Amino acid sequence: MICITDGRIEVSGPVTVAGAATLLADGEAALSAGKLPVAEFDLASVTSVDSSLLAVVFGWMRAAKLNGKSIRLTNLPPSFVSLAAVYDVADLLPQH
Repeated sequence: MICITDGRIEVSGPVTVAGAATLLADGEAALSAGKLPVAEFDLASVTSVDSSLLAVVFGWMRAAKLNGKSIRLTNLPPSFVSLAAVYDVADLLPQH
């Protein structure tokens, strides 16, 4: 689930393949609605993840670039950081 609070895009709940398409679309909509050149996606309230979050984040990055923006990820869950390391894409993530 996505909620925009104080200019941050807060992501909460489980992020798994079952909800990945919806989360991607909601994030893209939040990017389009935002006026800041850098959108912050706060993952502090994410409860569980699978590798689909990597695909969602890369989709958000692509959407941001198409809109002349960029994204920054904050409060990454340790399990997400581990998955990114396993897939050798950790260096590609826009972390704060």
